[in-house]
Amino acid sequence: MANPTAAGALTLARYRRSRSTARAEVSMTRIAIIGGGPAGYEAALVAAQHGAEVTLIDRDGIGGACVLWDCVPSKTFIASTGVRTDLRRARDLGITLDPSQAGVQLPEVNARVKALALAQSSDIRSKLQSAGVTVLSGCARLAENGGGRAAHRVLITLDGGRERERLIEAEVVLIATGASPRVLPGAEPDGERILNWRQLYDLRELPETLVVVGSGVTGAEFVSAYTELGVRVKLVSSRDRVLPHEDADAALVLEEALAERGVELVKHARADAVERTAEGIVVKLSDGRTVAGTHALMTVGSTPNTEGLGLAEAGVELDRGGYLRVDRVSRTSVPGVYAAGDCTGLLPLASVAAMQGRIAMYHALGEGVSPIRLKTVASAVFTRPEIATVGVSQNAIDNGEVPARTVMLPLNTNPRAKMSGLRRGFVKIFCRPATGVVIGGVVVAPIASELILPIALAVQNNLTVNDLAQTFSVYPSLTGSVTEAGRLLMRHDDLD
Repeated sequence: MANPTAAGALTLARYRRSRSTARAEVSMTRIAIIGGGPAGYEAALVAAQHGAEVTLIDRDGIGGACVLWDCVPSKTFIASTGVRTDLRRARDLGITLDPSQAGVQLPEVNARVKALALAQSSDIRSKLQSAGVTVLSGCARLAENGGGRAAHRVLITLDGGRERERLIEAEVVLIATGASPRVLPGAEPDGERILNWRQLYDLRELPETLVVVGSGVTGAEFVSAYTELGVRVKLVSSRDRVLPHEDADAALVLEEALAERGVELVKHARADAVERTAEGIVVKLSDGRTVAGTHALMTVGSTPNTEGLGLAEAGVELDRGGYLRVDRVSRTSVPGVYAAGDCTGLLPLASVAAMQGRIAMYHALGEGVSPIRLKTVASAVFTRPEIATVGVSQNAIDNGEVPARTVMLPLNTNPRAKMSGLRRGFVKIFCRPATGVVIGGVVVAPIASELILPIALAVQNNLTVNDLAQTFSVYPSLTGSVTEAGRLLMRHDDLD
C-alpha cells in the first residue's frame, strides 16, 4: 500500500519545482545581440550559459569580419608565407634546397584561406546553436516603441524567406557591429588593381610590384607576407618609420629585416590619391612625388559600422569618428544598451572585443565582473619576425610618465636561437624600481605571439621579476631569455 504522506510530499515537491521553473522562465533575461563577430558570439555564449534568452542577429556571417575577412584569413595567409621564410633560412642550417620547388600557387593558398575561414565560421555557428542561441541572418536596428524609448526594441530585416521583418523586445541590447576598411577619397578600391585587405584573396596571380599605403599593423603584416612570397614591395608611410605606434626598438628590427629583403620604404609620404594606369597604378603623394606599381593595397585604418542602427533616435552617444562611447564594463549612454568590439574604438583586437562582450553580459546579468584593463592586453604584429607587447610601453618610460627599470636581451645570445639560425630579435622587460613588479614587456622573435604569454601573466597577476627568475624554463628554449631577463632585473636590496 502506498504511503499517502510520501505521495503528498512528492506531489508538493513537484509543484514547487514547477513553480520555480515557471518563475525562472518568466524572469529569463531577453538579450538581443547585433553582430556575430568575436564580441557578439562570445557575449552570446556567456549569456546563454547564464540562462538568458539570446537572439543574435548577424548580417555577413557568423564570426564577423574577424573570422571571414580580417584576422583569421590574414594569419592563415601569413602562415603559408612563413614556409617560404623557413626555406630561405635552410641554407644557414646546412640544408640545400632546390629553389624551383618553392613555387607559390596563389589560387591554392587563397582557396585554403577562404576554406579555413568558412570552417571556423561554421564551428562557431554550431557552438551557438548547441548553447541554445537563436541565430538570425539579416540587419537590425534599434526601433522606437511609441513611448519615446528606443533602446529595448529591435527591428530585424531578415535575409530570404517569407518573413521580411521581425520586431523583438529585449531587456538588454549589445551592439557589436565591428568596423570596415577606411576608404581614402581618390583611392577607392576597385578589386582589381586598387585593393583593400579583404580583396587580396581574390587575386589569381601574385602582383609584380605591390605598393602598400599605410605602415600600421595591417600594412606591415602584408608587406612582410608578400615580400616572403617574392613580390617586389614598396611601403608608403606618412611617418618616419614603420609601425609608428609600436615599440621603436622592435620597429627598427623589422625595418632592417624588410630592407634586407628588398622592401622599398617611402617615408614621410602622405598619399593623396591612387590612379589606374596602363601598366598598373600610381600613388600620388602630397609633396608631389609618385610611387608606381602593378597593384596598390590600401591599409589606412578602419571606420566603425555604426550607421543605420537607430542610435541617435535611441539617445546612444557617439564619440569622434562615429565610435560608440562605452565605459569599462561596456555600457553606452543608454541603460540596457551595451557595445563591444571595433565599433567602440577601444582597441581593435579580437581578444579585446571578446572580453568586452563577455564583460557586458556579466554586468547585465548581475554577475561579478572586473572592468576591462587595457594595460594587461597582450598584442602581436604577425610579421617576420613577429612583434608582441604587453603593459607599459617603452615610450611612456622614456617620457618619464612611468618610473621603471628595464632590460633588453638580444635573441642572438639565446642558445635555442643560435641553433635555429635566428639573428634578429630581443626580449625586453620593464619592472617597478622598488618592488620589482613586472609592468610590461616586448618580444621580437619568430614566435613572439607565443613568447609574450609569461610576461603577460606576470603583468596580469602583479608578479615580480623574482617570480620570473625563480621559474624553471626548459633548456634550451627561447623562453629562457624571459627568465634570464628576470634574473638581470633582480635587485637584492629591494627583494631581501
